[in-house]
Amino acid sequence: MSLTSRIPTPATIDAAPAAAQPLLEAVKKQIGSVPNLFRIVANSPATLEGYLGLNAALGKGKLDARTRNRIAMVVAEENGCDYCLAAHTYLGKNVAKMDDAELTANRAGESADPKAQAALRFAAKVVRARGHVDAADVEAVRQAGYDDGQVLEILAHVALNTLTNYVNSALATEIDFPRVAPRG
Repeated sequence: MSLTSRIPTPATIDAAPAAAQPLLEAVKKQIGSVPNLFRIVANSPATLEGYLGLNAALGKGKLDARTRNRIAMVVAEENGCDYCLAAHTYLGKNVAKMDDAELTANRAGESADPKAQAALRFAAKVVRARGHVDAADVEAVRQAGYDDGQVLEILAHVALNTLTNYVNSALATEIDFPRVAPRG
């Protein structure tokens, strides 16, 4: 069990609640390991199932993996989640093959890709305004080339990443990715 997290982090899949074990096995099969986020969330098999279900459904959406990771980066930055910044920096570099300059820009709601930048600015505003954005904010992301379904996917990714940000921040999940220094 972790000594730093505020609730126990099962050290192994077998140490997790029985109902969570097959879900953790699926995570391990898919990504090769079971990061602490998944293990701590496994304390509630229903929460783990809900998170994995929404994540899988959104993975079938129209937003590409890079845009999804970019959104995760800006949401983590806005919410001050060190765990998710570390995880999505690692995933951005090693899975999405994004360079350091782009990942740093993403944290600030910026991107070398103008369309992606519009999504990031919208996502950041949604977080800061707790969803209470203006019609002009929605229109700006649509004008950048996102259709109505993609606007909803951006919102869903903000919500999904806010969930993990809150879990990791509230429970002090032990960071098991290379740490990322906070922005200025």
